Amino acid sequence: MKRSHAELVGAQIPNNAGDEAVPTAKKQKTDDDESEGQEALIQEPGGGVGSNANEWTKVEKRKKKKAAKANGCSGKEDIRDLIIHIVADGPPPNWLRIDNAQYIQKVVTLLVPGLTPELLSLPPLPTSATSNPNLPLAIPLLPRNPVGNTLSLSGTTSLTPHSIPATLSHTITTSATKADTNAASMAPHIPFIATTFTTACPTRAPGDQTRMHSVLSSFFNGPVSGEEKKRRMVVRAREEATMKPSPTQYLLTLEQMIENSYPVPSYMADVFEKPEGWVETPQPVSPSSPNAQEKENKWKQKGQEKIYAIDCEMCLTEDGKELTRVCLIDYYSGIVVYDQLVKPQKPITDYLTKYSGITEEQLAPVTTTLAQVQQHILRLLSPPAPAPNPFSTASSSSSAPPQAPPTAILLGHSLESDLNALKLCHPKCIDTAIIYHHPRGRPLKPALKWLTKKWINRDIQTRGEGGHDPEEDARACLDLLKKKVEGGPGFGEFRVDFESVFERMGRATGRSGRMGGAGGVKSAVVDLGNPATLHGLKATTCIGCKSDDEVVAGVLDVVQSHQFVFGRLTGLANVLGWITPKPSPDSPPAAPPSPTTRIPSPPPPDTLIPALQSLNSHLKSIHASLPSRTALIIFTGHSDPRKMSMLNQRKSAFENGLKSGKTMEQMRTEGIVWTTGDARELEESVERARRGLMFLGVK
Repeated sequence: MKRSHAELVGAQIPNNAGDEAVPTAKKQKTDDDESEGQEALIQEPGGGVGSNANEWTKVEKRKKKKAAKANGCSGKEDIRDLIIHIVADGPPPNWLRIDNAQYIQKVVTLLVPGLTPELLSLPPLPTSATSNPNLPLAIPLLPRNPVGNTLSLSGTTSLTPHSIPATLSHTITTSATKADTNAASMAPHIPFIATTFTTACPTRAPGDQTRMHSVLSSFFNGPVSGEEKKRRMVVRAREEATMKPSPTQYLLTLEQMIENSYPVPSYMADVFEKPEGWVETPQPVSPSSPNAQEKENKWKQKGQEKIYAIDCEMCLTEDGKELTRVCLIDYYSGIVVYDQLVKPQKPITDYLTKYSGITEEQLAPVTTTLAQVQQHILRLLSPPAPAPNPFSTASSSSSAPPQAPPTAILLGHSLESDLNALKLCHPKCIDTAIIYHHPRGRPLKPALKWLTKKWINRDIQTRGEGGHDPEEDARACLDLLKKKVEGGPGFGEFRVDFESVFERMGRATGRSGRMGGAGGVKSAVVDLGNPATLHGLKATTCIGCKSDDEVVAGVLDVVQSHQFVFGRLTGLANVLGWITPKPSPDSPPAAPPSPTTRIPSPPPPDTLIPALQSLNSHLKSIHASLPSRTALIIFTGHSDPRKMSMLNQRKSAFENGLKSGKTMEQMRTEGIVWTTGDARELEESVERARRGLMFLGVK
């Protein structure tokens, strides 16, 4: 039904943590140019407890806990659930109420790390035990321009409360006046936030007491619905009933290989360009006779389809990491079929003995080259057809030529690393880092040492400074696969009831037929690097970028044709020093920071101001291009993670020193120190780093 009156925005915010909510309301136009003028009612509950709040009964205690949860800080999963509610008919969130959500046509979500309360002249979040840190923060108005008016952007309705109780307003004003002058002076350089949104909602990144977990993983992965869970259980039960337990059922699909950056053979997909020195396993030949397929199946049933567990060790040379040892073990017999030291092409600069187990004395007499190793392994993986029997009485015309054995399967842990070391592309792979799950779910991968202890109850990699033994690691992969085959597809999996947000959107039929359809909700990810192999794998459209300018151009390109668009702008975080380049696989491990290491000072204004102005221009460009009735969600993800990261590096160095058998005196002389005070400081820095902000609005 068409409506002509303005949108009503209501809110309730508690005066204090335990007081009743004060209802307020403010009318605003949803869009001055919208011809239909539909109404959308957006309300954020206050969660105040009624007059029975002080009664000490179990019922009232549960009610109070539930109310506190509704008022709680929004996590990344709350933002994800809000988006699914709007574009994919998901259940409504418990922290924000949106009536007539069907009138919102699209959702554009931007992750902008680096926008801190200090840069926006917001008051710091309270740290007192009696204060509620989860209340929305009022965004101060910008200084008046010479004409006497504040800057404004029309056509945007905030989804957050529009009025603040007097007590909270006084607190905000008092705190703001005490804020750092330099930080406060930055707010006019990014006026888009203050002129588009009225409040900022505090958020909290996932994590525990000592570590912050991946913001993107929490945002892009969520629980499946009960109906979908039942459907999956039925499908899995049907598959397990019809499929005999076999290692081949855990072969990686082409999609999995691409997602995990495997060097894919050219005959499977044109996604990997082999540099000089690379080889690939010959393409398996299709059966040429009627009995060939039957013969191949018999090979599989008898265990004659070879499976080799493999592990490689590398040393650092002038050209980066190069292969120095490779070990292959037969899956069925457990016999080591190949164990070879390899002489790198370039001089070794670091033997990385505590990781590789390789010493200068071991490699001194070795003359075997990588090319020789490649040829030997290729013969194992793709053996030639046996020669015809010269004593056979069958005529050459009636008998089929001997059939070559099927291509062998390679098994390893994060096998793509071993293939890169061998400079080898192979079509049949099983990866224990993929068939077993990390306790926190994808895209995290479990460590081989942890898997072996968890599922086989065996300790590996305990040699300390002696490094890893490739035979030990390869045998661990072999035993893990046998456990998986014995236990079934569900063995060793965690959080199997989670799925990508894009899978959930793909099943949506849309609201009133205005979006979705047979193909579900169209989604797009525009991000730095190659998001198609990471969090954007299952999105309808993925655009890889090299700069924020390209991200903005990508968002503008897809926003008209997609119902959900995600983009990430990292320019500000780069200037602040929050993002450090990811070390290449060839680089040696970095030395841990010392106790005297300090976080670098903030960038000077002449560096920070251009970054803020550039970000403001990007946000304005995206906002101006949004169609009417588009929800815009901006969230920062987290705060400065550098101190947390530095302390965790020191903690890891201390723990590794103890595991390697070093005494406290030895570690102290090496500058490796960890105290209870450091542990408390780590917990505090993690809590600060997990804090973020979120801004919601509808154009």
